Amino acid sequence: MKHLPKINPFYWALVISANTMGETAGDLISQTFNLGYGGGTIALLFLLFVAIALSIYSKSQKPFLYWTVITLASTAGTTISDFISRTLGFGYILSTLLLLFLLSFTFYIWKWFSKVDPINEGLNKTTEFFYWICILSSSTLGTAFGDLLAHDTPLGFDFGTLFLLALLIIVAALDYFLNWSKTLIYWLAIILTHPIGATIGDYMTKPEGMNLGNSNASLILVVVFILVIAIRKFTLQKTKTI
Repeated sequence: MKHLPKINPFYWALVISANTMGETAGDLISQTFNLGYGGGTIALLFLLFVAIALSIYSKSQKPFLYWTVITLASTAGTTISDFISRTLGFGYILSTLLLLFLLSFTFYIWKWFSKVDPINEGLNKTTEFFYWICILSSSTLGTAFGDLLAHDTPLGFDFGTLFLLALLIIVAALDYFLNWSKTLIYWLAIILTHPIGATIGDYMTKPEGMNLGNSNASLILVVVFILVIAIRKFTLQKTKTI
């Protein structure tokens, strides 16, 4: 039985970093590399499911593989969302509602097939498969919802990010003060970190924000992701020596 990485502030920092990197990388692949949303989605889904298969059939939880799947899921979620909302013309509101239904349905199917709680009990092969499908679904939903806030409300990328961060703080407060189900809190936080990554990524790349472009923003976010990992390892080593 494998287990998720330790759920702590470093974990959430890495999740948000990976989701932000996934947003800019998805745009880089579909726009800058001219694969389009459809072509980018096909390429990324292939890589994602190869990584998921490797993760499921590995005998132990490998951090590099775990974060690779998280990043690929976020990147694929970006292109899938853009394909639905832009190429297919569903728009951000309808896309968000459709993807919310899809995520809810995925959770229902998961509950029907497996009663194992991945947060408290770990991951078997069946549970891990559904876990990654829910991560992909929540990533796709997050991109659509982030675009909805940025484009179809007065909030824009910057205030949209602040609004989502405020919601994430509320979820953390619910966990701290009310001691809600750890599984419920985990998935509420995961669902919120995806649109946070989407709005931060768009703010970095778009002319309305920092206007760094997809390539520069992706490079910066890779460096940030590596720095968070390095700080986490340094902190762990320092703790062990005390």
